[in-house]
Amino acid sequence: MKNVFIIWACLAVMMACTKPQEKASDPVAETKPPQAEFADPKYAEMGKRNIAALAAKDVDTWLTAFSDSAKYYWSGGDSLIGKPAIAGYWKNRYANVIDSISFVNDIWTPLKINEPQRGPDAPGVWLLSWYQVKVKYKNGQKLMFWVHTDLHYDSLDKVDIVVQYLDRAPINAALAKK
Repeated sequence: MKNVFIIWACLAVMMACTKPQEKASDPVAETKPPQAEFADPKYAEMGKRNIAALAAKDVDTWLTAFSDSAKYYWSGGDSLIGKPAIAGYWKNRYANVIDSISFVNDIWTPLKINEPQRGPDAPGVWLLSWYQVKVKYKNGQKLMFWVHTDLHYDSLDKVDIVVQYLDRAPINAALAKK
């Protein structure tokens, strides 16, 4: 009986010391990237430099960040297609509408979209930004409002899509002729 007990004790110790086998893993699941992940922080720095150029009325420097076929959409549905249209819009705004503009209290989040969802989120790098705009118009009116801007970068790190969310009603009211 004593021998049986010793054999059982030895077997129990041996079984307790063996490493359990790991489950076979799915190699496809291991290599599949997440739906989205943080992108390189360089995109936030690029966005900050570009918006500083726009605030300095240096539209030409600001436009160097854009691809020739860039699309600029506003939440109200209007849009600009192509770098020349974007350039014309902003140069006209500075020449005829905006006296000064600044962007403060900014937040920048670079994301890499690996797997688009159901919406318009194209794969690749997006820079999401929020900032407060302080603007003085040539007619003397001043406004302060928040803007959310999404920038998509192409494979050459050029902005090819801009989506800007803002309420244009206060802007239109400030610019209305009285």
